[in-house]
Amino acid sequence: MKKVLTIAGSDSCGGAGIQADLKTFAAHGVYGMSVITAVTAQNTQGVLAVQDIDSEIIARQIEAVFADIEVSAVKIGMVSLSRSINVIAGMLEKYRATNIVVDPVMVSKSGYDLLRPKAKTALINSLLPLALIVTPNLFEAEAITGTAVKTPEDMKQAAIAIHRMGPKNVLIKGGHLREVAVDILFDGRDFKCFTGPRINTKNTHGTGCTLSSAIAANLARGLPLEEAVAKAKEYITTAIEHSLSIGSGPGPVHHFYKLYKQAGLD
Repeated sequence: MKKVLTIAGSDSCGGAGIQADLKTFAAHGVYGMSVITAVTAQNTQGVLAVQDIDSEIIARQIEAVFADIEVSAVKIGMVSLSRSINVIAGMLEKYRATNIVVDPVMVSKSGYDLLRPKAKTALINSLLPLALIVTPNLFEAEAITGTAVKTPEDMKQAAIAIHRMGPKNVLIKGGHLREVAVDILFDGRDFKCFTGPRINTKNTHGTGCTLSSAIAANLARGLPLEEAVAKAKEYITTAIEHSLSIGSGPGPVHHFYKLYKQAGLD
C-alpha cells in the first residue's frame, strides 16, 4: 500500500483540512499520515479561531514520519506562518520528498485569513519551487500573481505567471467562474482543460483540500500527472454531487459516496 502524507491544518467539523485529506486518502486506497500545522475552531458557518502549531513541532512531526516510513506523495495545505513554511520546505528538501502537491490555502469560504499576509512571500519562494503541482483557486491565483483572474483566459495567464515561480505544473481551479466550471492545467508548454458540470449545491466545504489530496493519492499510486488530475476531478465531482447537508452553513462533500453505495448505505 502506498503511503501519503498531508501537512495541513485541522478542521474541527471534519469537512476540510487534515480530516478531509485523510478521508480522501482512504477512499483512494492509500495509507494516510498527517503533520498538523494548525488547530482551527470551525464549523460549517465559519472559522472561529486558529492556533498555529510551533514550527519546531511541525519539523519533528515531519521527521518522525520520514525517518520511519516511505512517503510516496505529500500534500501541503494550510500553513499560516513564514517560519513554518520555511521549516516545511527545509525538511522536505532534506528527505528528498517527491510528488509534492501544494494547495495554497489562503482564505476560508467564510472570509477568514488562513495565511498571514507576510507568509505569502515564503509560500512563493520556498514551497512553490518544490511542487510537482500547485492548485490555486481563482482568489488564490489572484493573490499569488497580483492580477485579476476572472475568465478562462485570465486563468491561463495566471498559470503561466505562477509556473515561472518554480512549480513544474499549475492547476488553476475555476469553480468560481460564472459561466462554466473548468480547471486549467499548465505544464510549462501546453494547457489542458478539465470541464465538469456546475452542481447546484451550497455544500462545498473542503472541495479544494479534497481535490488536491485526490491528486496526491493518484500520483502515489503511479498515475501520470494528467490522469491523476482527471481522476481527481471525477472524484470531487461525485463527492459534490452527493454532498452532505450537515450543519447550518455549507456542508461537506461526500468522500465515501461510492463506498457507502457499495455497502447499501446511500
